[in-house]
Amino acid sequence: MSIKFSRRMALSALVAAGVAASAAMPAFASSDLIQLRMSTSGSATDQRSIAMANVFGPAIAEFAEFKPSYNATLFAQGTELAAISRGNLEMSITSAQELAQFFPEFSIFTAGYVHQDAAHQVAVFNDPLMDPFKQKAEDELGIKLLSVMYLGRRQVNLRQSKEDLTVVSPADLAGVNLRMPGTDAWQFLGKALGASPTPMAFTEVYTALQTGAVDGQDNPLPTVVDAKFYEVTNQIVLTSHLVDLNYIAISNAVWDEMTSEQQASVQAAADAAAESGRQAQLQKEADLVSFLEEKGMSIYEPDLAAFRNQVQTMYLESEFAETWPEGVLDQINALGN
Repeated sequence: MSIKFSRRMALSALVAAGVAASAAMPAFASSDLIQLRMSTSGSATDQRSIAMANVFGPAIAEFAEFKPSYNATLFAQGTELAAISRGNLEMSITSAQELAQFFPEFSIFTAGYVHQDAAHQVAVFNDPLMDPFKQKAEDELGIKLLSVMYLGRRQVNLRQSKEDLTVVSPADLAGVNLRMPGTDAWQFLGKALGASPTPMAFTEVYTALQTGAVDGQDNPLPTVVDAKFYEVTNQIVLTSHLVDLNYIAISNAVWDEMTSEQQASVQAAADAAAESGRQAQLQKEADLVSFLEEKGMSIYEPDLAAFRNQVQTMYLESEFAETWPEGVLDQINALGN
């Protein structure tokens, strides 16, 4: 439960602090702090978790107690937004996919080539085009989206050597059996890329690549390294077909209880945490390119404009775009390179 921190309480605490200054007591007793419990499915070592714990929490420690809970131990993954809406939770790190379960128009932010890179994500989130999306989340779910966090770019990872197959455009992926997650949305993205998508459990992918049951798979570079796919593949095509994101979300009711000064501090802390995590993730991706090249892999960028044009055209002609507000994709594209 959140605890309202009023201006009167702040004044009383400051007076008390002045009286007891020589004792070096904190300005606020723990019971007076705004309680901000955050539930996330990520681990404590996830870049997002690290940024929230090391940047966000300390920045608001004067008036709020930040209590992160990892590995979905407080609320199961996918239930956090409902918990905030009910008043049972204060914060979460949520996805556009989760928000699309409540508001289908958010699915535009889950589609291929909508976001071009990490900087484009920030530009889109801070642009007025996002205001109706944010307002709907506040009005109908009681969720305020504070900032956008960068998760990384999904790339195409293939068994074939670059000498046997060089991917420049979607046409070059024709006939390539590309493992993609099994949902309709993921399978559609695989087809839009020009490949023949194959649904398969993640735990089976290494062996499937090793035996040739599939020609490739798509994932961010950290996953390629963690799963050691570089042992059974020869190239990575930097398609960056999905620039994935999360949002830092807070209860709108809790936000409204804060003073304007506290709100400004929380907003600044969220932006700083998002930027810290973004830069760490970008550096990790850059470092992994060098690591994978040292492992003998060919890593190169195709004609991104050709991929973007085909993928966006296919989305606009599909049922996935039926809920997208008219003209928003054009506005998003205009903010890019």
